[in-house]
Amino acid sequence: MIPRSIRIDVRIAFFVMMLAFFYSLTVQAAPSFTRSEETTVPLRVTTGNEQGYTIKVLALRTDGGLMIDIESFSRALRLSPRQESGILLMEETDAAPGSSCQVKSDNNFVLLVPKDSQRMKRVVQLQSAPVLMDGKLFLPVLHACRLFTLWLDKDVVYDYSSGIMSAWLWGTRLGDSVGYVGVVRPGETVTAFQERQIPAEPGTVIKGVNVENRANGAIITFTASGKGVRTELLKPDENGRAYLTFQNASCNIDALTKLFSGGLVKSITPVRPSDGTLQFALGLDNRDYRIKTVDFQRDEKNNRYQVYVMSEADVEGIRQKEKEQQIAKVINSDIEKWKLNAIVLDAGHGGHDPGAIGGRGTREKDVALNIVRDLGNLITQKWPDVRVIYTRKDDRFIPLHERGRIANRNGGKLFVSIHCNANRKNHIKGSEVYILGPHKSKDALEVAMFENSVITKEADYKQRYKGFSTEYLIMSSMAQSAFAKQSADLALEVQDRIDRPNSTNGKGVRQAGFMVLWTPSMPSILVESGYLSNSEEEKILRDRQEQTKIAYGIFQGLERYRRDYENARIAAAGQ
Repeated sequence: MIPRSIRIDVRIAFFVMMLAFFYSLTVQAAPSFTRSEETTVPLRVTTGNEQGYTIKVLALRTDGGLMIDIESFSRALRLSPRQESGILLMEETDAAPGSSCQVKSDNNFVLLVPKDSQRMKRVVQLQSAPVLMDGKLFLPVLHACRLFTLWLDKDVVYDYSSGIMSAWLWGTRLGDSVGYVGVVRPGETVTAFQERQIPAEPGTVIKGVNVENRANGAIITFTASGKGVRTELLKPDENGRAYLTFQNASCNIDALTKLFSGGLVKSITPVRPSDGTLQFALGLDNRDYRIKTVDFQRDEKNNRYQVYVMSEADVEGIRQKEKEQQIAKVINSDIEKWKLNAIVLDAGHGGHDPGAIGGRGTREKDVALNIVRDLGNLITQKWPDVRVIYTRKDDRFIPLHERGRIANRNGGKLFVSIHCNANRKNHIKGSEVYILGPHKSKDALEVAMFENSVITKEADYKQRYKGFSTEYLIMSSMAQSAFAKQSADLALEVQDRIDRPNSTNGKGVRQAGFMVLWTPSMPSILVESGYLSNSEEEKILRDRQEQTKIAYGIFQGLERYRRDYENARIAAAGQ
């Protein structure tokens, strides 16, 4: 009981501050957290029949849970907010005549004022007080959704499984109206209403919730601390939702919100109505299960509250559902396995191995590295879900056998090696794309011999590459046969997009025994981006803008290949 003298002092303070905001009599402890990370939460807003929009709301991910910026939330709902000195005033702009909502930091009470003078003010008591950080007011995600639900009398919810908030602003609310919650009685001051709403010290604290599935139903157990309190159970409605209400109790709402992927119990959702009670909504599956009875009892000895759900299981329905879930799991696993989510980029040569050198001193290792860096940046920007693995990102020497091992160790799904070409015939120019295979032409053999000659720059090359022969090439080509079609498809897509109009070198994918392609266990190509031995082409290859264009052309080939490849895999997995 609050002493009379304190109530009088509070009322005096209220009238002094009436123009700014109502006085906060009771402040519950705000969520405590020591670390926070700024993030966003998607909000799906339905504004009409199959109409709406999705927008991101500013949030903080903290040790205490997910906190939502109330002002950002209100803007996303197309409300009109303004903040001053820790007080946030939000107004309905589309509704007529509408209302305003006043929220204050460190204050559990929210004032709702209708613009229609004939309607009564409302005061809503929050589970926790808004926290002011860096000039912004934050609430736990469930409390923020409840605030807008009570104010607007619309459904605003948060789905833990998807991490998405949803708001239905169209039509009337599906459930009972909450527009009357917190109405201030005629002649009653807002301060008096606040005093009336102050909850007594909690009689019990619900510490945990556990669901035990049985062949003929399920047992839902609520563990508690503190003295026992009066509890009421409402039997399931037509949608399978039962309600367990605790008088004079509290809990950590975020921690005890549960979603279940299978079984009789689908969800457990705690809420704090404005009357100070604690209510758990129990979502039961009344489609696959025929619910017979739902009973409740308190285990006084162990301070537990237990709900017993008895059912007649639809065995065939459950088996069918489990079969469908298993099939979906396998399909999703196959799709994930074949996703092109890691690409290995290999810049040829490097360090003490310059590769081909043009007449103006352009070195192959420098051109290849620039193209690889540009290509890697493009992949990272365009495909944030794809990892880029580099065999080298600077001017260093990497042995040929090690490049393939880097690709395999990092779980690469594609291997792309970038080079420049050279030939005694200085008039030859144009790009070429190779895959691993026996040399089918003298020119292809010469290119492979030049690129493979890098092994002589390795100190122990005679011992390391002992046994690498034509026979080994044939065996490696056979091992690569599992990826032959993908490699050829990728090579064709890349060649089509980097080929120059005045090329004298012909088109088409070529085969040759490049040692760098022997080791990677994945589709692999080697791109010869042009001839440094040709003066015109050297001028192109040494230009940074042209190098970026080549990288973009390779990316376009990767893009087309990825689209066709993943679509084909997804279609095959779905058959």
